[in-house]
Amino acid sequence: MLPVEEGAVAGAGAPVRDDEQTARRAGYDDAVVRLRTQYEALPPGQPVRLAKRTSNLFRHRTQAAHRLDVSRFSGVLSIDPVARTADVLGMTTYEDLVDATLPYGLMPLVVPQLKTITLGGAVTGLGIEATSYRNGTPHESVLDMDVLTGDGRVLTVTPDGEHRDLFFGFANSYGTLGYALRLRIELEPVRPYVRVRHIRVDSADELADRLLRVCRDRELDGAPADFVDATMFSPHELVLSVGSFVDAAPYISDYTGMGIYYRSVRQRSADYLTVRDYLWRWDTDWFWCSRAFGVQVPWVRRLIPKRYLRSDSYWRVIALEHRYGAWTRLSALRGLPAEERVVQDVEVPVQHAAEFLAWLHADTRIAPVWLCPLQQRDPERRWDLYELDPDTLYVNIGFWSTVPLRAGESDGTHNRRVEQEVARLGGRKSLYSTSFYPEPEFWATYNGAAYDRLKQRYDPAGRLLDLYGKTVRSR
Repeated sequence: MLPVEEGAVAGAGAPVRDDEQTARRAGYDDAVVRLRTQYEALPPGQPVRLAKRTSNLFRHRTQAAHRLDVSRFSGVLSIDPVARTADVLGMTTYEDLVDATLPYGLMPLVVPQLKTITLGGAVTGLGIEATSYRNGTPHESVLDMDVLTGDGRVLTVTPDGEHRDLFFGFANSYGTLGYALRLRIELEPVRPYVRVRHIRVDSADELADRLLRVCRDRELDGAPADFVDATMFSPHELVLSVGSFVDAAPYISDYTGMGIYYRSVRQRSADYLTVRDYLWRWDTDWFWCSRAFGVQVPWVRRLIPKRYLRSDSYWRVIALEHRYGAWTRLSALRGLPAEERVVQDVEVPVQHAAEFLAWLHADTRIAPVWLCPLQQRDPERRWDLYELDPDTLYVNIGFWSTVPLRAGESDGTHNRRVEQEVARLGGRKSLYSTSFYPEPEFWATYNGAAYDRLKQRYDPAGRLLDLYGKTVRSR
């Protein structure tokens, strides 16, 4: 813990000059021309994929022979501190986006937990964090965006323009309708530090009740609830964590080195972090998943440079295992039972959260589990491919582990059960990971009729995979 004094936003650098913003805008216009030329030169009928250095997907990705070079579409074009908006390129990571906005005392309305998630990826997929109970998901703070569609056009898409159908159908399309090249998003003000209170509860029912009250009142014991999430360590050990912006802190904790954030949730009743460290509190140890790599062992952790204690380092190891399967083969040689990777995020109405958690524990024994409340920001809007009841508070439940397969069970057994249970409880499942839906059920769940209309208008030749092909069949 480090002593601190009241001051400017901790960790913030200098704002970008106007001449730099002008140069970036010119560079963007040139990059768009080059990208369209590159896209038009690709052979028709061949699968297309972005050439990205990082990915936060946990499902198999088709190895496309033709990849679009989008390396020039990373960076922040401009920030308007008065209007509280940012013009951002689609491949910009949230780490870079936050570093650009904090000098202005601003942050995106929702900052997903992992540094290398890109803005475009969070909008065409789904991102979530502890502000989501009041700000929804990242696509809800988009004001307009430029999209390279499957038919090769670059369209400026707005909520009330000619292409409003694409604006409201882009979320949960996962790049199957097109790619966001530039997005103008809303920002909100921050203060230098976040005070986090950790409240222990004894049951999932009690946690659901507390989540409902805190999110309804937007405060806890008279202090604003700027951030709300929770952790279940066991069915009888759950922690509600509520963060509040503050201007001064008696100390700040550092979870980027030897300290491990999720352990502090169990050990402390209150804590203080800089706003930047709070936003990335889960990234250093990929929540708790760094356990699998041995880096929570103190002597091992001391040997690893801090710059490697971050989620993308672990993801690269996972990618190698996906490709070569060395750990799987070693486990088989040791006579260990086959395991199924169960890596999922689901949204369940808060009134059914305890029921789902009890079912999940009985079926998988996965622990810890992350919980994050979510509600649609504007109840009047309809997001066609991922509809939630705007009057309902949902709980995002994230669980990421492996589960031994019992006799007679095949790979996919537990993941398919998750899909069925979520559907039974009136929830939704994110598609960033493996999915096993039968095709009729998939399209009934994710509004196949609306998707077909969008596909016909923006990718009639099918140059991009369709949503089922990309998220289910391509595994």
